[in-house]
Amino acid sequence: MALFKKRTVGKPGEWFYCLEHKKVEEGPDCPAKDRFGPYTSREEAQHAMDTARERNLEWENDPKWHDRTGGTPDGP
Repeated sequence: MALFKKRTVGKPGEWFYCLEHKKVEEGPDCPAKDRFGPYTSREEAQHAMDTARERNLEWENDPKWHDRTGGTPDGP
């Protein structure tokens, strides 16, 4: 069974950032595997990549995440 189905799920009025088209879209036009969201506003969806970047930095710098000195979870 596929993890992501081809059918889109969501409601009109919700905003998404499409990773395939690299733009904000209203409603669930693209498959879930290709989008971030839903967001409550267009403006919030426009900052999806910034939000993801900030979260990644927080996780990368979280001392609980790194159990080895100077290493990453995947390697040295």
